[in-house]
Amino acid sequence: MYLNILLGSVEQGLLYSIMVLGVYLTFRVLDYADLTVDGSFPLGAAVAAILIVSGHNPLFATLSAIAAGAVAGMITGALHTQFKIAPLLSGILSMIALYSVNLRVMGRANISLLRQNTVYTQLAGLGLSDSWVVIAVGVIAAVGMVAVLWWFLNTELGFAMRATGDNAQMIRSLGVNTNAMKIIGLSISNAMVAFSGALVTQYQSFADVGMGIGMIVVGLASVIIGEVLFGTTTIFRTLVAVAMGSVVYRLVIAIVLQLGLKPTDLKLFTALIVTIALASPIMKGKLQVALGRRKDGHNA
Repeated sequence: MYLNILLGSVEQGLLYSIMVLGVYLTFRVLDYADLTVDGSFPLGAAVAAILIVSGHNPLFATLSAIAAGAVAGMITGALHTQFKIAPLLSGILSMIALYSVNLRVMGRANISLLRQNTVYTQLAGLGLSDSWVVIAVGVIAAVGMVAVLWWFLNTELGFAMRATGDNAQMIRSLGVNTNAMKIIGLSISNAMVAFSGALVTQYQSFADVGMGIGMIVVGLASVIIGEVLFGTTTIFRTLVAVAMGSVVYRLVIAIVLQLGLKPTDLKLFTALIVTIALASPIMKGKLQVALGRRKDGHNA
């Protein structure tokens, strides 16, 4: 039983790690709170599912999902940079619009992929079990995304994007188009999120219009867990830590479910993790101040 729990957590963690890397790109690199994720994740699932059901090659369906996610991110970026809509509101607008778009794409609220050809069934001929096929696909995808992001963030364009997130005014004074950096970053991020959605929907054999609800919170929880456990001393180490954070998060969820937590409470549990993690620096500071005052009182 424990082996099955471990394998299941690794399978899901690897597939969702691509989405987590996308969240990291906007949240940490661009310093942009992008809620488009809750819409672009099911967008990737919807596009992949409808194309697979229509008889298209699963690889083509997955690539199409990536392209659709990039367009969604581009629209969010345009709303913010061209129409001066606040980052949070631009993401909310895209997320709301994508709910209707996803329904349009699928034609109904959910699509079943049972007995359909997927990227996993194409690898089944290698003699691996279903679990190991999923893990193989997840490892290839996650390692590939980490490598590509590490390479990209160390290019001239990547440095400009990182500088945009650190100090947009400074890098703008050096002639960098920060609006273009934001649009490119949001496009790449949501392309990765949609890629994850496409892989997840083929893994669970169905696509549902509501499968992206709370995905941004899951992504943030995984990012924070990975950074705390594995460190952020270099870009490469941070990317690996973020991807591993996704696996650890899924393992934690599996463990608490085994301990009796109701599945309906998972979103609350995730929100609590993120809240504690985000509030910990402030709480730590207040605790240090309180201890300092107490020490001064004793010395007096």
